[in-house]
Amino acid sequence: MRVHVVSDVHGNADALARAAEGCDAMIVLGDLVDFVDYRDPTRGILGRVLGPAVSAEFGRLRASGGPGELIAFAEQAWGRFENPAAVVTDAVREQYAALFAVMPDPTWAIPGNVDLPELWPDYARPGVHLPDGKVVEIGGLRVGFVGGVPLPPGVAPRNGGPWRPHLLAAEDYADAVAGLTEIDLLCSHAPPSVPDLAYDVVSRRQEFAADALLDVIARDRPRKAFFGHVHQPLARRVRLGRTECVNVGHFRLTERPYVLEL
Repeated sequence: MRVHVVSDVHGNADALARAAEGCDAMIVLGDLVDFVDYRDPTRGILGRVLGPAVSAEFGRLRASGGPGELIAFAEQAWGRFENPAAVVTDAVREQYAALFAVMPDPTWAIPGNVDLPELWPDYARPGVHLPDGKVVEIGGLRVGFVGGVPLPPGVAPRNGGPWRPHLLAAEDYADAVAGLTEIDLLCSHAPPSVPDLAYDVVSRRQEFAADALLDVIARDRPRKAFFGHVHQPLARRVRLGRTECVNVGHFRLTERPYVLEL
């Protein structure tokens, strides 16, 4: 059985359609939405709805802005709309319609931090499965899935605003991971908390990672742990005992799936 695994699609529906060619199944590990394109500010929801100047400034503040600057800037930029949340939702739905349409049968897909998972049931169809927080059998193996990204302990998810990243309280994320028992493969959007896997060499910072994934890797010793989230990692692969941890992204840029033979 040939399985193609991708993560961090960020709106690249054409490449996702090509990645479906030649596989028996596909696994998608989140970040379907192209919200802000750091390479091309004319693209993404910010670039197309608010303009490239806003998108470029958003990227600058995310990389080097002071405390609270990014949130304040985003609130001011979206203030031109009476209902900015509805504008964002409509733009996300447009991308989801194109992306889910090219997923082959069968596909197992989980959300990343740049996704609105509450919309996903509207795009599920026969053959496209949403296994977040579940263990399913694929090719005779037990595969555990967990989407989203955990926040640091003690930090609560931020509510309100037009854009609500899929960031989870650390304890909620840990509970979801702990429920994935007796797994042969581990599939997440976030990486396990290994410095070389979580550090992005372009943004020059540690991205959010998950201690809970280390716990289940130590407990079940799965063959492989697949994830994305970090676009330019210091290391794409690290072995933890029996488990090979593999960053399968950044698909938006590489347009190449990871090929898993079962």
